[in-house]
Amino acid sequence: MAGTQITQHPSGPRPRVLLVDDDVRIGQALGLALDDEGFDVDAVHTGEEALERAGDPGIDLVLLDLMLPGIDGFTVCRRLREAGDLPIIMVTARSDSADVITGLEAGADDYVTKPLVAGELAARIRALLRRRRPAPAASRRLVLGDVELRPDEGIALRAGEPVHLTRTEFRLLAELAAADGRIVTRDELLSRVWGYEYHGDTRLLDVHVRRLRRKVETDPDHPTVVLTVRGAGYKVGRTAAPQEPATGPRG
Repeated sequence: MAGTQITQHPSGPRPRVLLVDDDVRIGQALGLALDDEGFDVDAVHTGEEALERAGDPGIDLVLLDLMLPGIDGFTVCRRLREAGDLPIIMVTARSDSADVITGLEAGADDYVTKPLVAGELAARIRALLRRRRPAPAASRRLVLGDVELRPDEGIALRAGEPVHLTRTEFRLLAELAAADGRIVTRDELLSRVWGYEYHGDTRLLDVHVRRLRRKVETDPDHPTVVLTVRGAGYKVGRTAAPQEPATGPRG
């Protein structure tokens, strides 16, 4: 089945969302609502179409329903995340479902629950699109044990080797590193990294911390870089003073 082009606006660039939902009527209604919010929306109806269309360089974000025919949304999410850091917001039917955790573990940056409210969804999309290159301490390097962040370049290294972090993971680690060992509360991190209030829902943050630890910790079960402070939040361990970036050639 070919994808449905819901809106096209030749006058000036607008963020372009790939909407993946097997319900054509829901897709059309949501596309019109997001058009009113300032987005161009391309709609596809299967996981196979989503994987094909997501490679279009014009796509800025994927809005992904988890219940799809053929290739399901979880598999689509994992494959998109393996291919790069295209922002992904997953759509689920129940906020208390294990699907939320599974989807976030698969690589989604955020989630929304049905029924969707266009204004809230648009706010989440805008917040995610603003997360281009986190730089709470731009122009400096941040060193955490054998992990080094270069916020102005969007580069993370572990033991001198590049580590691929999504934009969300990079910003999360950069916010913690910039605190220089001080505790950052969960609410503060949700506000700074995701950009809006979550009213006590910390699953989003905790799953991202687990994903981040798998990439930057020698032993994720015994972390030394990203530490949990029970009842308070998170902080970094083994910090070193921020440094100016090297001036020599970059490899």
